[in-house]
Parts: sequence; C-alpha cells; structure tokens
Amino acid sequence: MSSTQEHRSLLGRRTVVAAVGAAGAAAALTACGGGSDDAGGSGTVEQPGSGGEKQGGAVLAATADIPEGGGMVFAAHKVVVTQPKPGEFKAFSSTCTHQGCAVKDVSAGTITCPCHNSTFDAATGSPTGGPATQPLPAREITVEGDSIRLA
Repeated sequence: MSSTQEHRSLLGRRTVVAAVGAAGAAAALTACGGGSDDAGGSGTVEQPGSGGEKQGGAVLAATADIPEGGGMVFAAHKVVVTQPKPGEFKAFSSTCTHQGCAVKDVSAGTITCPCHNSTFDAATGSPTGGPATQPLPAREITVEGDSIRLA
C-alpha cells in the first residue's frame, strides 16, 4: 500500500470512529433529557402566565391555576410551584437532585421525577422516596393578588 493510500485509509477510519462517537454521545444526551416539557396529565403541563415582567419577575400563573395538594411545573423557568395547603404556595427547582432530570408530576402532596421515580414532599421539597437523597432547592416566588411571580 502506498503512503497516500495508507493516509486515506487512516483518515477514513478516523472519520468513521468520530461519527460513531458523536452518534453515541447524542444518544446518551437524548436518554438523559427527560422527555418533552409537555408531560400531560393534571397539574403537569406548563401553563404560561401573562409573561409580563415587573420588579418581582415573570408571572408564572394565577393562584387559581395551582391545585391544592398539587402543583405545576414551569419547564421554561425550571421551577415547580405547589400549594400544599389552601393559600400557601411554595416553589422549588424542577431539576431532580438525583441525576438532573426535570420533575413532571405534582399530585397528592408529592412531586415526582419520571426518570427514576424519585419523590419529594410538595411542602418542603425533601425527598420522600429514592434514589434522590437531597431536597429540591427552594426558589423564591411572590404572590401579588392572584398572580404568582418569580422573585
């Protein structure tokens, strides 16, 4: 084999190896993505607020939109808002502390991550079922009249 043919053969193999590696990385990232932002079901689909900005930040929802004992995930803001008791609103990061998937469901006082079924208390963000062992970090919100805003 000539030196030129050997060089082309090496370049061809490198290209194939690089393409296979890139495809594998893309597949791995897709698997860790946690799915679409629209999970369906009660209290899980992001309902955009008016989007208006004020000193307090973006409007996430009206207080009436957050079910008692449940909540809503706002994927664009990476926050989950809950109403553990009537008139009491809490907010947490929607990123699961186990492997970084987005939580998707809030019902019966429990926030659930679909990736590995970690569960968190909707009032405190504390883990109630593994594999997550760390709580969801609290996020600041303000309730102004019937609007819930990021702080």
